[in-house]
Amino acid sequence: MSTPLAPARPARLSLAVRDSSTMLRRNLLHARRYPSLTLNLLLTPIMLLLLFVYIFGDVMSAGIGDGGTGRSAYLAYLVPGILMLTIGGTTIGSAVSVAMDMTEGIIARFRTMAIHRGSVLIGHVVGSVLQCVMSVVLVGAVAVAIGFRTTDATLPECMLAVGLLALVSLALTWIAVGMGLSSPNAEAASNNALPLMVLPLLSSAFVPVDAMPGWFRPIAEYQPFTPAIETLRGLLLGTEIGHNGWLAVAWSLGLAVLGYRWSTSLFNRDPK
Repeated sequence: MSTPLAPARPARLSLAVRDSSTMLRRNLLHARRYPSLTLNLLLTPIMLLLLFVYIFGDVMSAGIGDGGTGRSAYLAYLVPGILMLTIGGTTIGSAVSVAMDMTEGIIARFRTMAIHRGSVLIGHVVGSVLQCVMSVVLVGAVAVAIGFRTTDATLPECMLAVGLLALVSLALTWIAVGMGLSSPNAEAASNNALPLMVLPLLSSAFVPVDAMPGWFRPIAEYQPFTPAIETLRGLLLGTEIGHNGWLAVAWSLGLAVLGYRWSTSLFNRDPK
């Protein structure tokens, strides 16, 4: 009499969850023991927030709305872009962490162990998303401390804003993991992932697209961060979102799928 095969799938699922949880704990412990990289990446958006609000706030506010709205209005405009910049910067740490695991040989060791193959990447991705959420909370707390307040935002809109931040974090993390796997060392991974922090600087994070020179507008408009920032800004401030919501979701899902397929392809490739 043959042995029933029905329990095989639940057993594999249980193994995947157990091993992924172990890898997640490993990555969180690694981040706690080596916090310098995360802190350095976290200081950049905080410094930019304080710099643009307290040094350039009065001047930059003339470029939004009807002009002359003051520092507090520019703070409200700036914070959504800074939060997206925080996510982009935090995911650079993921690329570096993955590259370090590759160069130090720990991933090669994991390949030979009786663990679920995908748990290594899942641990990195979930750990990075959690770090992104914590970084956003810290930067958001700084923004609230210096006067940022949501206006006309309902509870469902705030929940959608949190969901958007998590979705962008997931998408950029998968891209960062692929960059880490394809880099020969941690330094190269940091350089390769630098566009994740540069692109928000070239978006509508600091000034509206309409206020930019005509030759520069396509750079700011046709990239993933601008629709995500405009959507987050609309959710938090009650401004018009328009088509940016669908564009933000489409960009995020597309990048997540692309990053997932790229990362798993590199991870499953036989080592040379």
